[in-house]
Amino acid sequence: MNSNKLGGTEMTDRIADISLGKAALVAGFGFLAITVFNAIGFSLLSNLIVRGDAATTASNIMASGLLFRLGIASWIVNLAVEPVVAWALYIFLKPVNKSLSLLTAWFRLLYVAIAGSIFVTLFSVLLPYSRTVDYTVFHPDQLNALAMLFLNPYDHGINIAFVFFGIHILGLGYLIIKSDYVPRILGILLIIAFVGYQIDGFASFLSSNYADNEALFFLFVAAPAFTAEFSLTVWLLIKGRKVEQR
Repeated sequence: MNSNKLGGTEMTDRIADISLGKAALVAGFGFLAITVFNAIGFSLLSNLIVRGDAATTASNIMASGLLFRLGIASWIVNLAVEPVVAWALYIFLKPVNKSLSLLTAWFRLLYVAIAGSIFVTLFSVLLPYSRTVDYTVFHPDQLNALAMLFLNPYDHGINIAFVFFGIHILGLGYLIIKSDYVPRILGILLIIAFVGYQIDGFASFLSSNYADNEALFFLFVAAPAFTAEFSLTVWLLIKGRKVEQR
């Protein structure tokens, strides 16, 4: 019986045993996968959804329903990779501060939970045009308006999700700055990205004319976030894999 316990302990140790270098590679490749699938999802859906134009959006979705579903599927794959990245980053930064590294990972998982629930509403956009439900009592304009109504929770929800993702980025940046094996500049870039996420997230539900200032999203969020996260990805794949155990 004791030997079984020992065997179980040894097996657990082997499963939990992953080097910082391997964790860096997992996180780096995870970031690459997220970037690719996020770009695919955004490209597919942004070409179909026309803000403020229900008729055109409906026409696009009806004509390209498969592309709409593929766009959602790409983001679902994205969300499936996110927990792997959260785990790998926790392992990689655990030597700096185990408790804070765990809390930082939890905020990324919280983002995944919120974003995942939001994507359900995107599938609902297809309901008014589904042949499985009788919507013949509605006028076409009413169906289009109903479809656009399903898009509103997504628009607001994803911005709320990014508030929590920004907190994850803040924790990540702080841990990197405090580490002695990751360049401090990467942590500083992540903290700048955090500020952008918070500005954009809170502005989305505090400002009544937020939709009219989409260019600010790129200025305050997209550009800093891409710069910070892409720089970290490159470093993890090239330099991070060589980091020795702490």
